[in-house]
Amino acid sequence: MGFVQTEERRKTEIEELKRMLVGCGRLNRRKDDEELQGRRASSKQAVEFNGEEELVCVTSGVSYLGVAIVNRLLTRGYSVRIIVDNEEDKERLRELETSGEMRTSKNGIDAVMAKLTEVESLVEAFQGCHGVFHTSAFTDPAGLSGYTKSMAEIEVKASENVMEACSRTPSVRNCVVTSSLLTCLWRDTTTHELPPVVNHESWSDESLCIRKKLWYAVGKLRAEKAAWKRAKERGLKLATICPGLITGPEYFGRNPTATIAYLKGGQEMFKDGLLATVDVMKLAEAHTCVFEAMNKTACGRYICFDRVIQVEDEAERLAMEIGIPANQIVSEDASNCGPARFVLSNKKLCNLMSRTHRSCYNRS
Repeated sequence: MGFVQTEERRKTEIEELKRMLVGCGRLNRRKDDEELQGRRASSKQAVEFNGEEELVCVTSGVSYLGVAIVNRLLTRGYSVRIIVDNEEDKERLRELETSGEMRTSKNGIDAVMAKLTEVESLVEAFQGCHGVFHTSAFTDPAGLSGYTKSMAEIEVKASENVMEACSRTPSVRNCVVTSSLLTCLWRDTTTHELPPVVNHESWSDESLCIRKKLWYAVGKLRAEKAAWKRAKERGLKLATICPGLITGPEYFGRNPTATIAYLKGGQEMFKDGLLATVDVMKLAEAHTCVFEAMNKTACGRYICFDRVIQVEDEAERLAMEIGIPANQIVSEDASNCGPARFVLSNKKLCNLMSRTHRSCYNRS
């Protein structure tokens, strides 16, 4: 299936191209470009590539989100290495390049075979890369919700392996991990009074997620905490991005299992005012923005969304787009529930993107 370019995306890419042509006189960024200088000068471990652009690595670069991040990085002038772990992924990459879904670039795309279950395999794949974007997620189409309990442990192990491999690779300075908004919003309201705002400082209650059998939330929560633990132990600079439900062109057809898994517990999220979505292109831009600011001010966790589903009509439209019954999001008594108890805030990400002269997402 083709990756349909929206008018917003085309305008964004045209403006980006103009900026680079005017500022640089050619497609590749000049060595004295302020942004690139800032990234390199702020790290004593910066690696020069004899005039070549910075090389970064993306795990699962052929996934729905991975493709968007790779395209955004190529637009920004990076060279990108994509990790694939089987021949099917390699064939998928060829199809993406042939169809035009994956941008072409003079810097090129370097695909390497590596296993997320093998640290040494990842160390070899990360060699020469300045940064790593860990976007991989594990889903089980055979599971009723697209994600089973066993997937959580696999995801945790992969997260630990990526952090370990980054710490063992001298060229790697920073790592950005894609987590989930689900790691922030599942809190037990029966035990104590909770603050009304859910933001980057909020963490889901793991025991609550287990009781509700929200395995996707459990997997993301454990994987993110494992990444932070290993990064702190190894002295690795890490940032995590916690997106809402990912949407975009053909998103359900291209990303069905993750979508279904995310929406388990959808009625409660909607009732509490915590059901949020984010366009895949905006999420990719957020990844790049955070990465480029990590040697300046960016650090910690970032909540990322551009829409909160607040009324029944919006919820029903979302269900229709996905192709699921509306009652999986809206309960029969939704109209009698009163105002939402909580408010989502992505202020930290908005402030960062505002400082870097990019469009800010809707604030809460």
